[in-house]
Amino acid sequence: MSLFKARDWWSTILGEKEEFDQGCLCVADVDNSGSGQDKIIVGSYMGYLRIFNPHPVKPGDEVQPEDLLLEVQLREPILQVEVGKFVSGTEGLHLAVLHCRKLCVYAVSGTLGNVEHGNQYQIKLMYEHNLQRTACNMTYGPFGGVKGRDFICIQSMDGMLMLFEQESYAFGRFLPGFLLPGPLTYSSRTDSFITVSSCRQVESYKYQVLAFATDADERQETEQQKLSSGKRLAVDWVLNIGEQALDICVVSFNQAISSVFVLGERNFFCLKDNGQIRFMKKLDYSPSCFIPYCSVKEGTINTLVGNHSKMLNVYQDVTLKWAAQLPHIPVSVKVANLQDLKGVIVTLSDSGHLQCSYLGTDPSLFQAPRVDSREINYEEFDAEMKELQKIIKDATKTQDILPKSEKHRDLIVTAEVSPDLDAESQAIDSEVKAEAVPSVTVKITIQSRVTAQKPNLTVCVQAPLAVTCDQFVFDDLEPDSSETVVLSVFLKGNCSPSELEGSCVVSYSIPTELNPEGILKVAQCNFRLPLRLICFPAQPSKAANHKLTIDTNKPPISFLTIFPDFVDPSEDDQANVLGFQFLTGSKTTLLASKTSQRYRIQSDQLEDLWLITKELTLRLEEHFKKQNCNDFACTFSGSIPLQEYFELIDRHFELRLNAEKFQELLSERAVQFRAIERRLLTRFKDKTPAPLQHLDTLLEGTFREVIALADAAEENQANMFQAFTKLRSATHLVIMLISLWQKLSTDQVAILEATFLPLAEDTQELGWEETVDAAISYLLRTCLSKSSKEQALTLSSQLCMPKDTSRLKKNITLFCDRLAKGGRLSLSTDSATQQTAVMPGGCTTILESDLEERTIIPGSTATFPNHGQIAEQKSKP
Repeated sequence: MSLFKARDWWSTILGEKEEFDQGCLCVADVDNSGSGQDKIIVGSYMGYLRIFNPHPVKPGDEVQPEDLLLEVQLREPILQVEVGKFVSGTEGLHLAVLHCRKLCVYAVSGTLGNVEHGNQYQIKLMYEHNLQRTACNMTYGPFGGVKGRDFICIQSMDGMLMLFEQESYAFGRFLPGFLLPGPLTYSSRTDSFITVSSCRQVESYKYQVLAFATDADERQETEQQKLSSGKRLAVDWVLNIGEQALDICVVSFNQAISSVFVLGERNFFCLKDNGQIRFMKKLDYSPSCFIPYCSVKEGTINTLVGNHSKMLNVYQDVTLKWAAQLPHIPVSVKVANLQDLKGVIVTLSDSGHLQCSYLGTDPSLFQAPRVDSREINYEEFDAEMKELQKIIKDATKTQDILPKSEKHRDLIVTAEVSPDLDAESQAIDSEVKAEAVPSVTVKITIQSRVTAQKPNLTVCVQAPLAVTCDQFVFDDLEPDSSETVVLSVFLKGNCSPSELEGSCVVSYSIPTELNPEGILKVAQCNFRLPLRLICFPAQPSKAANHKLTIDTNKPPISFLTIFPDFVDPSEDDQANVLGFQFLTGSKTTLLASKTSQRYRIQSDQLEDLWLITKELTLRLEEHFKKQNCNDFACTFSGSIPLQEYFELIDRHFELRLNAEKFQELLSERAVQFRAIERRLLTRFKDKTPAPLQHLDTLLEGTFREVIALADAAEENQANMFQAFTKLRSATHLVIMLISLWQKLSTDQVAILEATFLPLAEDTQELGWEETVDAAISYLLRTCLSKSSKEQALTLSSQLCMPKDTSRLKKNITLFCDRLAKGGRLSLSTDSATQQTAVMPGGCTTILESDLEERTIIPGSTATFPNHGQIAEQKSKP
């Protein structure tokens, strides 16, 4: 036991799973025994009222049954307990118990026992007040300078001070500018109530001002209240402390002046009666409770401060005099006189640990046992050391970062997509205007090898796709058990998705010996949806605005083989040409060359080429894999459609700008609407109302404008979602074409995808344009840089919406140009130095000024001419 621990004189645990807070502890001679010994009164949020009279035979003894004088369940949560002179006709002490909607005052009395069980204690209800408002806390004192009596003031949750003169209700007043309740106390020296408002200001209100203010029948102040001089509730003094307060205490000792102590979240303050700061102490910990308890030196005050580090600190003004460790975090601390022992520290935790302790320095009697000396066998130690080093070396060699238990998964989740569409579509609230919106069934199976607690399955598909149910919660799974769920996927939004893939994620807990609640784990799997979900066979189209040609190193395969779900076997003319009609209305055509190893994909929309191109390459790879042909490869040697891609970027960015404008207009109209409302309310509340002067017409017109703007913003939001989906599809297509064009490796394709597709969802705060621009700029200054000058350029640390897309389009063009001239994608730190050896000798640095004039990518249609040189460029061959 450390010397600096608070010595346990008496302690107990109150109830089971009960909660306590700051006002639940009080010490006083509540039974008026006259012995000068305090009793400990504790109330809990479960409604239990307990009164203790500790008297251990020896410090540290267990609680004796006779220590608990009384235990009563009051059936309502106890917010605060206080002891004072609350009953008229007597100056005896009585117990006030504050509930949420009730104030009860009890008399505590004891009867001498004639048997060995000792004295018997009981409480008697003297009176109670039913509250019209929910209470927060209370304070008491001789309000107005009354002699021999204590009045009670209760603060409600909505900021009303309710004052009770013992058995009768006096009056109620609302605090001005109230938002949230704060700690409340009474100063008898100045006859004032002191609290801390939600504005983080200490405020003092005179009792006389409260008494003569206008009665608070309503929450809002009337015009008559505002205009009546002398009756409006005014604050006596205000002090801004800049933080929320935990507690307030007013103390007055013989050797020290009267002071107001305020415990903040990071400081505690000592104020004079007029609100001036006497001193303040900045705390380097988070306090939980405090109490000023005595004055041992002229002009100083000692204060106990408990904190969330289980420490109890003793301050003399601002000087730390002692620090002691507690076994719990105190939420309330008091100082009591118990069994002729003065100055016992009583602390209470939020879970009900009640302890009486003192700050003695008697040493601990514990002594560490003597270590047995024995001979050391160094040969055995060396052998054991070599064995451990070998185990460590073998463990560091393995590349598997998962523990061994992860190699054999504790829980396996699999998803099986039905090969056929549902006979009866399960589409719900689809926005697609097609005659029939198909759906496909997905069967998900969860197999558990161990006990899995609280398994939760989440099924995710990318919008505009949707599922009939995306959340499943199961009971605990036993070992070698399984669960199966069936759901359907369909196209909900009126645009084609950018991906036909979904994922299943299962979160569950596995209990262990050290952690019975379980270790949280996650298992997941992906599934691929059929192309028939979003399109169906149609007549091929000869003309199209956008065309792509994919080269292969194998003879062309008949569409009867690779697209059996789209080709009718009876029609031989579909062996080399195939049409796809999307549910959203657009059409795409796929052609296979009869003389060369090429496939052409064509459509009127650039983004519609993506899914058909991806499906073609995937099915070709699967076909040749079944033929045990491992050298199949696709290439692309045509023009990268950057100009058409840039048009989609501009369309998406234009909608983002519109969304910003709608937001500004809505804000302006809302401010105008509230201003008109305030003027109308002022006119209506006036006793002699003036003419409205068409304010009602202006209000109605403004309201219609707000509704119209909100509808337009909502429509723009839907259009922006469709534009972003099209942009994602076109981005996937550009990434595929660049990877086929430059024959990029898997790692380089991953970098390319992370660069161009960083966001799953586009927002005004973080949009696609600025994120992609930052990623491409980073690559151009690292692995694709040409000189040390470019590497030294610093990137902006903040992402904000750009004014236009010109910089982004220039960077994308420059990015493709660097790749065309031998640049390779890498995220290693020394990639810039390695790049010199990779680049061919004819690759020169392209300056930004040259890029602004003219940049042409080999094999690309993207060109950015300077307007001053258009005529010159047209004359060139």
